[in-house]
Amino acid sequence: MSPDTALYAIPINERPPNSWFRTFQAFLFCILFNLACIMINGSQFVFLLPFRILPFRWSRKLYYAGIRYTKGAFGSLQILMCQWFAPTKLVITFETQGMGRFTREEIDRYIIKDADGNPAGLDLPTKFVLIANHQVYADWWYAWCFTYFMSPQYVHRYVYITLKKSLRWVPIVGWGMQFFKFIFLARSWASDRQQLATDLASLGREAEREGKPLCFMLYPEGTLVSKDTRPKSKKYADKMGIADMKHILLPRSTGLLYSLRSLAPRIPDLRLLDMTVAYPGIPPLGYGQNYYTLRSLFFDGVAPPAIHMHLRMFDVPHGVPIGNLAGTMKAGTPDPKAKHIVEVDIPSDEKDVFDVWLRKLWQEKDESMAKFFERTSFNFDEGVPSVEIPLRLRRKWEILDAFCFFWPASVAYLWGRLRG
Repeated sequence: MSPDTALYAIPINERPPNSWFRTFQAFLFCILFNLACIMINGSQFVFLLPFRILPFRWSRKLYYAGIRYTKGAFGSLQILMCQWFAPTKLVITFETQGMGRFTREEIDRYIIKDADGNPAGLDLPTKFVLIANHQVYADWWYAWCFTYFMSPQYVHRYVYITLKKSLRWVPIVGWGMQFFKFIFLARSWASDRQQLATDLASLGREAEREGKPLCFMLYPEGTLVSKDTRPKSKKYADKMGIADMKHILLPRSTGLLYSLRSLAPRIPDLRLLDMTVAYPGIPPLGYGQNYYTLRSLFFDGVAPPAIHMHLRMFDVPHGVPIGNLAGTMKAGTPDPKAKHIVEVDIPSDEKDVFDVWLRKLWQEKDESMAKFFERTSFNFDEGVPSVEIPLRLRRKWEILDAFCFFWPASVAYLWGRLRG
């Protein structure tokens, strides 16, 4: 290995030990990140929960607005931790041919520029299911950071993910995720399908009724690419008589199909945003966790120079084969009589069609990864711009947001006025 090889391209177990200064920075990260999490969760308990208990409509509205603020605070915190301890940037490209393509006119329309003419964000549709390949545990972190730059709708305040049910009662983190209305699953599909369908139907109705964004993140592979999971993917492919992937894992279609069928009847303009993510330094057929972990990113300070994100977008009701929704949809418009119908059984033939469609999507994703390893870029077409966005907060006062400062400050101000 050349002495000039960048640290991010060296496996974690072969890197030199950290300096004392880097160790101090790791300690500082722990202090600041945990302090911010305590502030966010404390605000939820102390300042917001009382409004949830009060039997008034205005108090409920205030409670939910506050919860959205705390979720946005956590999104801002992730950006800030990158900015201070693991600087990097997003490099965003767009599919211009094949499934889910963007036209050049759409790309120009979606790019938001700052006063100096530099790309500052993306003005994409704000009600969508985000799916991506899964390489490292930080994938969800960077995907949430991506939603921060979907201006001007504060999409990072409307992110929803699924978590293991065992995390529900983890102090601070688990409590906060409950306030965020994340979906906790037992990892047993027999019991999870009803929970997933019910929770998503509720979120979809709420987003459409209030005209709010909605981002539901899902990783169809279900787990990371690793030395343990890659053989399982190949074994399943051989059993089913289908082609295995080279750089990613075969996707599982059931959870995604249930999610789309639960949301589509409630959100007529629902989109599926497919993101292919690649990290520099990981070799072909390598395993991401050997190069990037949450510890190596924020304790060791070895971040990728860029996170490459290649986007495709689909109109779910008209461009994704999610099956017949006649029981919950009429002529592409939600059926008012079926608002509360939750479907838990899907005809096997409809599921098979969706399974084939998703595998084709993943095969194209695998081919894109192969091209990335050749070119270290997803920018396959000349003349199509790539959008580079540094992971940093857009305004300095948002540092206070990351620590949820404004809730206690506002309450202290109001208390002072009342006493005066």
